[in-house]
Amino acid sequence: MVFEWTPSQKQRLRELGRAKGPEQEFANVDERDLAFTKEVSQLQSANRRKIRDLQTRPERHQMVQAEDVIARALIADGFMEVKTPTIISKGSLAKMGIDHSHPLHEQVFWLDEARCLRPMLAPNLYFLMRHLRRNAVLPLRMFEIGPCYRKESHGSNHLEEFTMLNLVEMAPKDDEMGHLRNHIDTVMTAIGLKYDLREQDSEVYVKTIDVEIDGVEVASAAMGPHKLDHAHGITDAWVGVGFGLERLIMMKNGENNIKKVGRSLIYLGGARLDI
Repeated sequence: MVFEWTPSQKQRLRELGRAKGPEQEFANVDERDLAFTKEVSQLQSANRRKIRDLQTRPERHQMVQAEDVIARALIADGFMEVKTPTIISKGSLAKMGIDHSHPLHEQVFWLDEARCLRPMLAPNLYFLMRHLRRNAVLPLRMFEIGPCYRKESHGSNHLEEFTMLNLVEMAPKDDEMGHLRNHIDTVMTAIGLKYDLREQDSEVYVKTIDVEIDGVEVASAAMGPHKLDHAHGITDAWVGVGFGLERLIMMKNGENNIKKVGRSLIYLGGARLDI
């Protein structure tokens, strides 16, 4: 009989930053627990060294660095940056087709009966598309990077407070799919990641083109005219894509836990605090 790490031991090692690898096997429980204690001690020491390195060689948070490099690439490509409110109305979600019958409705953080924390950036970008249509020169390119909130089940790839990048081009002159692929490539080249594209069903957009890295979804793209457009007063063709920045950074760093790269009181620069 052989013994492997227990589920709680695996979780603890993952939290401390143990790299993925083949399952270890042990002859007995004592051997396994001794190896666990030794590995935990080594990982804790490595985390403390990382934190001390941050003190001696401080730098901006990796999320801010990613935001900056992506924003500069998009601005160089003719996109203007916007910042919109994190609190949105119930009516804004309804225009996205998210009512009490929609699966995403239960994931929304409601502040009261009429307002919630935005679960996505799209409602506000739709609002700007509609009103900029009367003032801007087409085609119109814009993007936003900011926090969103969803009640998520616990997992290594999900956060309840996460950072989204949404970009949209309204009224592209021709070859909408070509424009969409180019915009995806602009972001992925800026962050330095190779990727695959997959067509998927979507609860909101019906069909999306997902951006994947080693099978992990990091973005979803869509094109209009779309069934949601009428409620927002949009009549022009458009292409758009939304990225999860924490997932991009997780894949860039080769991490196995998204919590290490997001907003946290437990992780600092990818190192876990002893708490």
